[in-house]
Amino acid sequence: MPDGSSNTAGRTVLTYGTFDIFHIGHLRLIERLAAMGDRLIVGVSTDEFNAGKGKRSVVSYDDRAAIVAAIKGVDLVVPEESWDQKRKDVVAHEVDVLVMGDDWTGKFDDLKDVCEVTYLPRTAGVSSTEIKQLLSALDPRHLEEMSQAVSTLTNLLEHYRDLT
Repeated sequence: MPDGSSNTAGRTVLTYGTFDIFHIGHLRLIERLAAMGDRLIVGVSTDEFNAGKGKRSVVSYDDRAAIVAAIKGVDLVVPEESWDQKRKDVVAHEVDVLVMGDDWTGKFDDLKDVCEVTYLPRTAGVSSTEIKQLLSALDPRHLEEMSQAVSTLTNLLEHYRDLT
């Protein structure tokens, strides 16, 4: 287990994520992680693992893994296929520090016996989930709903004007 020093020489850093609809928050995270050591391993959630969590990716696993692998500072991409693989990955890759987003704070503290565990704050104002929600408004079904809502509001305003 690491001695807790701030020296990054020889340190292997590991993180996991879906990395769907790659955005600036993902890039900033990878840059921060790369600066924490001199070897960065990124576990990218497979489509099957995401489906088991009730999530559906817009971008396929193969494409997401290729995008992450192409980022400067990423040394290895591994598929994240299950919750319990983290301990195995830490041991197999001789990981010094596991870093996760602060939305997971405390969830992986059981790994502190094999590596340092750190939780970083997410980049404010951007997430794949928020981007997906914004894009869903462009879905033709939602556009029809919005059109009906605007029509209803217009009728209400006209009725209100007639009353005044």
